[in-house]
Amino acid sequence: MKGRPIYLDYASATPVHPKALQALNKTIHMFANPGGLHAEAVAAKRVLDDARERIAAHLGCKAREIIFTSGLTEANNIALIGLARSLELQKRSLKDTHWIVSSIEHSSVLECFSEIERMGGTISHVEPDAKGIVRAERVAELLKPTTVAVSVGWGNNEIGTVQPLSAIALVLRAHEKKYNTSVILHSDAGQAPLYRSPQVHSLGVDLFSLGSGKLYGPRGIGALYVSNKVSLAPIIFGGGQERGLRSGTEDVALAAGFAAAFDVITIEREAEAKRLQKLRDDFASEIVAHIPSVVINSDLKHTLPHMLNVSIPGERTGEYLALQLDHAGISLSTKSACDEGNKASHVVAALGGPEWRAINTLRFSLGRNTSASELKKTINTLQLLIAKK
Repeated sequence: MKGRPIYLDYASATPVHPKALQALNKTIHMFANPGGLHAEAVAAKRVLDDARERIAAHLGCKAREIIFTSGLTEANNIALIGLARSLELQKRSLKDTHWIVSSIEHSSVLECFSEIERMGGTISHVEPDAKGIVRAERVAELLKPTTVAVSVGWGNNEIGTVQPLSAIALVLRAHEKKYNTSVILHSDAGQAPLYRSPQVHSLGVDLFSLGSGKLYGPRGIGALYVSNKVSLAPIIFGGGQERGLRSGTEDVALAAGFAAAFDVITIEREAEAKRLQKLRDDFASEIVAHIPSVVINSDLKHTLPHMLNVSIPGERTGEYLALQLDHAGISLSTKSACDEGNKASHVVAALGGPEWRAINTLRFSLGRNTSASELKKTINTLQLLIAKK
């Protein structure tokens, strides 16, 4: 395929927005440690504080409730393993604790729960319905008097379903009142903040993980919202930066770039969501019209507007088709990039259906530079690949 490559893998990583890059370049020379006392350090601290305050404003929380991390994976680990370690430090045996996690989470969440289970905690996995939605009533069925935490991602990273966090939070609050206990709600925000307002109090979350590299900011930085309700213990030790939860000198330039990206996506959110939803819905209609027996792996009415996950029947696996599309100049994934080594998608497998459905998946994720002409070329190329004998 001639011309520039067609990039349809925004769910894996987004390009850095020009304004985020501008903010990064403007502050990259600020090498002073923001923990110092001299003028250069104070200037660096001012930029760091400004970035924290801007991100907090977008989340509708206090700046002190935001800690910077190296990305989503670290934010998830600090939230979940940090909560488990805090309970241990309070002399509470994890053998007496119960934890709930959605079965369709990213590996950076699921592996944390595997570690908590090794530490002694009891884990229950809440399954989605056939459209990939984790219903609040299913969470309610699993709650116990010993439940200490529930983790459900806001926008699924493979099929894009938006989870009803506020409804789940209401169930947890009722449970707390009934049993005079505390249940923490954690969520990996994923890319939902691109197209949904991330007001933490409206969502009802207590811990909220964010990654700059998913939100048109620079990679290497993320953030974790920690409500005053939550007590965490550090899992990284050192100088005690970030409220003692994430030791290590903060990267001022990355924080500035992250904040600038968040500013932009907030301004563009409504218009971009509408634009991409029309592109995605038209694209989905064309796929259904031209590819026999294709399965759409979500209810698009409850899916982030830039994502479309499909399963294509036949002997050609999703991985084969993705590689052939890449050869034709079209970049996309079959599932989460972190899970590309696995044969089948655990997310699509959780939806039910025949075995091939979870193996023959393609994840199309659109973004700021996606055009209708690019999607038309993608459909034509995919048709030719499937028609090959």
